[in-house]
Amino acid sequence: MATSNIATPEQLRNPNYMPGLHKAVPLGIQHVLAMFVSNVTPAIIIAGAAGFGFGSDQGALGFPDMSYLIQMAMLFAGIATLFQTIGLGPVGARLPVVQGTSFAFIPIMIPLVAGKGVEALPALFGGVLIGGLFHTTLGLFIGRIRFALPPLVTGLVVTMIGLALVRVGIQYAAGGVPAIGTPEYGSLLNWSAALVVILVTLGLKFFTRGMLSVSAVFLGIIAGYFYALAIGMITVDGVAASWDRAPIFAAPELFKYGFEFSTAAVIGFCLMAIVSAIETVGDVSGITKGGAGREATEEEIEGATYADGIGTAIAGIFGGMPNTSFSQNVGLIAMTGVMSRHVVTIGAFFLILCGLVPKVGAVIRTIPIEVLGGGVIVMFGMVVAAGVSMLSDVNWNRRNMVIFAISLSIGLGLQLEPGAVQHLPDTARILMTSGLLPAAVIAIVLNLALPQELTEEATEEVMGGMAGHGSGSLRQE
Repeated sequence: MATSNIATPEQLRNPNYMPGLHKAVPLGIQHVLAMFVSNVTPAIIIAGAAGFGFGSDQGALGFPDMSYLIQMAMLFAGIATLFQTIGLGPVGARLPVVQGTSFAFIPIMIPLVAGKGVEALPALFGGVLIGGLFHTTLGLFIGRIRFALPPLVTGLVVTMIGLALVRVGIQYAAGGVPAIGTPEYGSLLNWSAALVVILVTLGLKFFTRGMLSVSAVFLGIIAGYFYALAIGMITVDGVAASWDRAPIFAAPELFKYGFEFSTAAVIGFCLMAIVSAIETVGDVSGITKGGAGREATEEEIEGATYADGIGTAIAGIFGGMPNTSFSQNVGLIAMTGVMSRHVVTIGAFFLILCGLVPKVGAVIRTIPIEVLGGGVIVMFGMVVAAGVSMLSDVNWNRRNMVIFAISLSIGLGLQLEPGAVQHLPDTARILMTSGLLPAAVIAIVLNLALPQELTEEATEEVMGGMAGHGSGSLRQE
């Protein structure tokens, strides 16, 4: 009787296993805490790039718009997660896949909205919708294009995503783009708030275990928030005002910002959808290997890709950002050993509830940009680290080194010096200065077009002849 509530190893590896609610609810909330900050951050970044206000001291500047984007990030992360865990026909992996707003699209979105305010959003969400539909079609042949995206390409792209975003983290920690050129920018006061977040995050991550360690970034930002309250960066009255202005409940609005077809947005989102689809394939494979000790099936990979695309397309209709699977939750499944998709379903309902309550978004909006900067520095640095980890699987011969060097140099160079392509048409200029797309396209094309080096073939011949001729023939070669 004492052991009747203990799950067997077979049950823990079964996606259909349902732990008792006393275990399932905390595990589901743990999944949400692990991805919560990463999920809402892209919406805040894009809102800031478009020119909406930060912090409770910004009055009504862009008030409902930033809060609405945050609200939709939570709502449609939850809905897209339900597509994955519960499924609908061929849609969904029916695995514990957690969906959230993708960082990969940020370098594409920032040039589309920079300084343009709400007027830029119809084209942005038009691109999200069409890109999501294109992403859905990738599920039909996702297995057949994996050969074109080895670790050399995917690792480069993920590294470029992180490198494109680390500048944002530093700017936020120093005071944000609006403060550039003022004495307050880069002040010790601003940096102190960011450093509190970083130090608390590191302390929790490495000196605690369980839920405290998993939600280290989330708790670090909470610590930074209270520090900002203590030193007067935000006020209790300001937070209360934001809370009071927000309604208790609000449903998403169909085409809230309208719809506009932008060639740059559509091309950018469709190209990045390929990268996002491959990322999801890797996450699904990681979940089945880490949680169940097996390879992912073709049905699971295809279903996950369909859910990725449909979740993104529906989000675009209501003013949500592109969705993708969240890698940090893959590691969480391996750590807890609980493969249950129903646990993640509980987390998805919690996200949906938060997305329907605008007061949650209103409070998030009051986070000082410097506090958010501390969390962003950690998160975007981890994106770079993940890309480097993927690149560790590459055979670094001269051919691959040249492909990497050229792709990185051109992609990162155009991102750092956008004026170099100022004479290109607007669409081409936006795509080129993202850095990501030219780097990815160059890497894919060169990897497919360039032959393997002759020296590699010679080396294989030598190694094959060692058994018959001894090490002397190697020395002669």
